[in-house]
Amino acid sequence: MEKQLATAAYWIGIVCTALALITRGLAALGINAFAFTVGPGRYSVSHRTFLEGAVLFFVMAIASAVIAWAKERKA
Repeated sequence: MEKQLATAAYWIGIVCTALALITRGLAALGINAFAFTVGPGRYSVSHRTFLEGAVLFFVMAIASAVIAWAKERKA
């Protein structure tokens, strides 16, 4: 189970990294790709959102891989 979680988290982290690079490139050109209005205010998703998501998923992948490695070593 941990290996599957590590693999899935790794690939989601890769996707988040790609989206962060794309949105950062668009922001450098002055284009806000993910701007939408919710309720009375205006909220946007920036490259930082995807960057922080990528970090979260990469840390999750590392932690899951370490747990799987420790279980294999224990057995």
